[in-house]
Amino acid sequence: MKIGTILRVLAAVALLGSCATPKVAYFQDVQPGTPEQILNRLDIRVRPEDKISIVVNSKDPLLMELFNLPTVSRQVGSGSSSSSANSQGLSGYTVDKSGNIDFPVLGAVYVAGMTREEIAAYIKEELMEKNLVKDPIVTVEFQNLTVSVLGEVSNPGRYNIDKDRLSLLEAISMAGDLTVYGKRDNVMVQREENGKKVLYQVDLNSGLDLYASPVYYLQQNDIIYVEPNSMKARQATVNGNNIRSASFWLSLASLLVTVTVLIVK
Repeated sequence: MKIGTILRVLAAVALLGSCATPKVAYFQDVQPGTPEQILNRLDIRVRPEDKISIVVNSKDPLLMELFNLPTVSRQVGSGSSSSSANSQGLSGYTVDKSGNIDFPVLGAVYVAGMTREEIAAYIKEELMEKNLVKDPIVTVEFQNLTVSVLGEVSNPGRYNIDKDRLSLLEAISMAGDLTVYGKRDNVMVQREENGKKVLYQVDLNSGLDLYASPVYYLQQNDIIYVEPNSMKARQATVNGNNIRSASFWLSLASLLVTVTVLIVK
């Protein structure tokens, strides 16, 4: 009788330790090899308070110096000069509230709502039309554009946007994918539109839902939140411990020892 009771307690402990939700496959309603259309192919467009770098290259080095901001040296490390190093970085243009940047010689240039390619093409055209540079090559890069990934992902945090299009899947991939406790059918994306916060819901189990979503391609300052599933909620105890915490297992081991002693007596 005593042995049977102990075995039942041990079985319960093993069952608790094995409670984990298996990962659910993405795109369950999409067949391999079947092309699906992405409805909202949004490029990243510059907004006020964004920071961009603009580099003008030319055969004439004097003109390059005239139209390019100085390179900034940033000290890395501390202490004596022998233990520190300098890293080179490009200065950037911050888009003001009116959507302009102050570009050398050209003055105020309106860039809000433009993509990187459009800004580069516009500045190149202006330089050539005003006979300032005959053969300019203009390169535009993002500097402070980010998205944030929160909730049940492996590495929550803020991630840089370094391309014209960043998909929701790419952002989740940068955060290490969802944990086994993340709700794949209820991923939320918060976006600012016309001065208001708008919340979108995406079901990653459905490829059709994902491809049709307005947030398939992200915009700067989007916030992705992955809600914990019911399994994670059930694991939480009154004092905040769960089955993966050391304190939980210590408490459970103490309880098991107490029960065993009582049974033996």
